[in-house]
Amino acid sequence: MLDILETEKSFILKHIKEGDTVADFTMGNGHDTLFFSQTVGVGGRVFAFDIQQSALESTKKRLEDNNAPQNYTLICDSHHNADKYIDCKIKAGMFNLGYLPGGDKTITTKRETTLAAVKTAIGLLDTDSILLIAVYPGHEEGEIEGELINEMLQTLDRKKYCCAKFRIINSPTSSYFYIVETK
Repeated sequence: MLDILETEKSFILKHIKEGDTVADFTMGNGHDTLFFSQTVGVGGRVFAFDIQQSALESTKKRLEDNNAPQNYTLICDSHHNADKYIDCKIKAGMFNLGYLPGGDKTITTKRETTLAAVKTAIGLLDTDSILLIAVYPGHEEGEIEGELINEMLQTLDRKKYCCAKFRIINSPTSSYFYIVETK
């Protein structure tokens, strides 16, 4: 069966290499942060965001346990403030919307900050770069976030961005993702 997260990574790997700068806009338990850290290597930079201190602690432990390069900055702040921390263009970014796996399910990403964060992330993209946004429509806020992101991405200039949606059509409450690629 298709693994959505592995499929996302296959798209990202076409855009990043050792030495690049990337961002994990929703670090959660650090799986994507670790993937980015190992992929961009010692010469690269990884910025990772979450509003929950427990996410930073979990991610730091995952990075240390896996001997990740010391190329990451873990930030306890909302992803919509990313441009206050990232001082250069990025080659890739990832969002996994929803709640912290294994955490408090009442603390979720919110449409207002998510839309602002996606706009910020798009503004940080370099040439030949990619942004992936995983949406989890199994809860009300996730469904609304997905719809609003879809509406926003449809307005982007086709000459500058290619936007796509990847969804398993016979599983309507399963996660799906958007891809935003720069030309």
